[in-house]
Amino acid sequence: MCLAPFVVKYPSCEGSNERESRERMAIVTVNQGESIESALRRFKRKVMTEEIIKDAKKHAFFIPPGQKAKLKSALARKRNKKKGRMRIPRD
Repeated sequence: MCLAPFVVKYPSCEGSNERESRERMAIVTVNQGESIESALRRFKRKVMTEEIIKDAKKHAFFIPPGQKAKLKSALARKRNKKKGRMRIPRD
């Protein structure tokens, strides 16, 4: 049985050069006597908490600056609308 760590690597889109790009990894080592299933569960939990998948999806496609600004303002409107609903007192 292989006891190598599960590793997820992807280059971030910061910087124009590949040498300048940083990598984020989620590393989980399988401890002695630990089942692969529990290590995989820990790995999935770590990937979720570090938001690696969310970040990878965000950087999967190029978004033009104008469209990015529209998306940002739409999310802000949605967030403010949600905050307004939360402030209504309930008796």
